[in-house]
Amino acid sequence: MWTAFGLAVLSGLALLVSFPPYGQWWAAPVGVALLAVAVHGRRLRAGAGLGLISGLVFFAPLLAWTNLHVGYAPWILLALFQASYLALLGVALAWVTPLAARRAGLWPLAVALLWTAQEALRDRAPFGGFPWGRLAFSQADAPALMLARFGGAPLVTFAVALCGGLLAAAWLAVRARPADGDAVAGPRWGAVGAYAAGALVVAGIGLAVPAATPAGAPVTVAIVQGNVPRLGLDFNAQRQAVLNNHARATLDLARRVGAGELPRPDLVIWPENASDIDPLRNIDAAAAIDQAATAINAPILVGAVLSGPGEGQSRNAGMVWLPRQSAYGPPQQMYLKQHPVPFAEYLPLRPIVEPIAQAITNQAKLLRTDFVAGTEPGVLTLGPAKVGDVICFEVAYDDVVADTVRHGAQLLAVQTNNATFDVAEATQQLAMVRLRAVEHGRDSLMASTVGVSGFVTADGSVHDATGFNTEAVVVRQLRLGTGSTLATRVGAWPEAAAALAAAGVLIAAAVLRRRRSRGA
Repeated sequence: MWTAFGLAVLSGLALLVSFPPYGQWWAAPVGVALLAVAVHGRRLRAGAGLGLISGLVFFAPLLAWTNLHVGYAPWILLALFQASYLALLGVALAWVTPLAARRAGLWPLAVALLWTAQEALRDRAPFGGFPWGRLAFSQADAPALMLARFGGAPLVTFAVALCGGLLAAAWLAVRARPADGDAVAGPRWGAVGAYAAGALVVAGIGLAVPAATPAGAPVTVAIVQGNVPRLGLDFNAQRQAVLNNHARATLDLARRVGAGELPRPDLVIWPENASDIDPLRNIDAAAAIDQAATAINAPILVGAVLSGPGEGQSRNAGMVWLPRQSAYGPPQQMYLKQHPVPFAEYLPLRPIVEPIAQAITNQAKLLRTDFVAGTEPGVLTLGPAKVGDVICFEVAYDDVVADTVRHGAQLLAVQTNNATFDVAEATQQLAMVRLRAVEHGRDSLMASTVGVSGFVTADGSVHDATGFNTEAVVVRQLRLGTGSTLATRVGAWPEAAAALAAAGVLIAAAVLRRRRSRGA
């Protein structure tokens, strides 16, 4: 058991270092393998405990950016809750041990299916789920990233977990005993070689997938990262300064374009929370944005917080602001964030949760407004481009991003505000943008208030990435996407099939357990 405990700890550490800011993508399948070996042959209760240990070692440091400004309690609770899914996975892996003994070749497949199903559940429940820490998001620099073109993030996760399952099977073949189904003890070197070779094939199969190149017309895009006076939760109290920063940076961009230092952009992207003063109600905020759009003579996608529609409600919006917009009235195109973050942008079950949340965060003033969810995909026309707008954490949700492409988005733009977090969170989010660019064959970008901002081409490569906690403006030519990848067309079906197959694996293991029980 102490050996299994050590393997669980190492599993969590391996998973952790596979993600930014460490970026050792090869460690992800190693983490899967270590957990699979740790729980192999254990009782269900031991499997749960070992999975929980692995999950805590993984999620606690991965999500450490959540405790920067609200204290330790929310961070600990979130890490515990996320780790509980790996505890559930540990139970499932222990449960299918009889299947490994009966059909050793099927065990790596079972590991991959169960891991994919665990993520499918964690991505959705409760309150819409929290997909941070999916195996797929650790693979931005790996060959497996290219598999996203065929099955999205679930297929990449499946491939990583399958590679880990094959590595685990190879190790167990080295440690084979009669109880594992062999007539004699000792390594099964033929099986070891086969499993190891299979792991190498799965890890490198993405090298055979050609990168997508959008065939549409080129467009010149500018990202404005205005920065905030100081990081922290009180960025909202600095909202006039934040708006002024983005307006001033855009005016400076217009000056540089006029001087011939930079190409004139066809469209400009401001980040989430660039204007936390509602420009539909505040004429000074509207005038500042209007001046910037008119000076650059291009439409601006403005991240803004809008009041209403009801008392104690707000909306997180991306709105298209045209040059001289004030002459035409309020903007006609707007995207409202469809997936507000529970406990950050709204309180689920407010009468019950509010007293508890106020007690553990000591930030009662931040809990008075609920953000209202939008209902339409974020497809907005900015100049010559149809832009798929995704706001902040929405980039982690498969359906939110895919819906924009299915409704005609030619570019993907992720508007985000990282002022309450740190550079680790920002780089983890940029890795998600890289996967989405490959998944849907779309040139993409991430625009942040404080960084990291940058462009991502459809092959997953990052260009012109900005620093953190700095003011920056970057301009680059991207290409409009016109077709759709297989992943875009099939949507959630691969993940649903994996979840259904995982249920079948659990049922098959139950049948084998029952037969063993009767035999005993």
